[in-house]
Amino acid sequence: MKKITARLLDLALQIQQIPAPTFHESERAKFVHARLIQEGLQEVTTDAAGNVYGRYPSPAPVLPPLVISAHLDTVFLLDTDLTTFQEGDRLYGPGIGDNSLGVAGLFGLLWLLQERAVHLPFDIWLVANSCEEGLGDLRGMKAVVDRFGKGVLAYIILEGMALGHIYHRALGVRRYRVSVHTEGGHSWVDYGRPSAIHELAALATRITRLEVPQKPATTLNIGIIAGGTSVNTIAAEAHFELDLRSESLATLENLSLKIESLCQQAQKPGATVEVEVIGARPAGEIPASHSLVQLAANCLREQGIEPKLTIGSTDANIPLSRGVPAVAVGLTTGGGAHTRREFIHLAPIEKGLEALFCLVSRLRETSG
Repeated sequence: MKKITARLLDLALQIQQIPAPTFHESERAKFVHARLIQEGLQEVTTDAAGNVYGRYPSPAPVLPPLVISAHLDTVFLLDTDLTTFQEGDRLYGPGIGDNSLGVAGLFGLLWLLQERAVHLPFDIWLVANSCEEGLGDLRGMKAVVDRFGKGVLAYIILEGMALGHIYHRALGVRRYRVSVHTEGGHSWVDYGRPSAIHELAALATRITRLEVPQKPATTLNIGIIAGGTSVNTIAAEAHFELDLRSESLATLENLSLKIESLCQQAQKPGATVEVEVIGARPAGEIPASHSLVQLAANCLREQGIEPKLTIGSTDANIPLSRGVPAVAVGLTTGGGAHTRREFIHLAPIEKGLEALFCLVSRLRETSG
């Protein structure tokens, strides 16, 4: 096991060194494509969405296939310094845990299955998918589920830093880009004309004053705001990007309607407000009593890890929203996700990989 863990880490570092911001995962996808061929998988392909597929065949398949997927993309720009370093049990590097380790975990599982000569009654499709982060809007996973549909045993989503968590509930997400357009002008000569920035700031204030319920848990965040030309110009354009999340689809819809109404009310002579939906991650779930969830929990307990059943926004949103069994699980713990100080803990990786092997090797039928 230690040799496989060492190979896994080495591969994770190779993957991490290939820049892969959302919409620009092609070089990393090419690397994974070549490695899947090298490992002897069948039907290795890359689809139009940038997802890479490889089939690990069963000697006697009697059940539908299992799909195991990990996202290729990161939040870091192409020119980000990807230098890694180790301090004690921590390995630091942008994207090392989210999700270079997860992608490498596809191969770690494969190596364990081969080494232990496990014969499963189903084929396994290993998939490295695109566009999980940010405005990627899970379009890679949408293409994966469009391909396989409900004709699968289950979907297992691999994340690098979620060890101990079992995501069996999908958090609904709605994202908007709100833009204001005006004539603009000179800050002195044309004073009194509407400013896109002033109008947008006033609208943002009204939106952030909305009451957001704590139960069901719901959040509202303006993550980006931009616009204007110069300090002495009445801004002709400004926009912000808004992220809404809720455990309840009904609550999310209600909050969305309130925000759209405020945007409509902000229209005035000389100032046009445009609202664009730039992301929509559907909600869904399987119950905690579902056999897939219970098996994942038992496999963690066997490694001395107390499972935490939880909700989140992951690639599992897509199959869960379509009524297909799915969970997202992790390989280790870590911190600093989406920052340049991102790190993973090295010691738990072996347990994470064993828990994943347990989940896959014992999976037979899935039922609620």
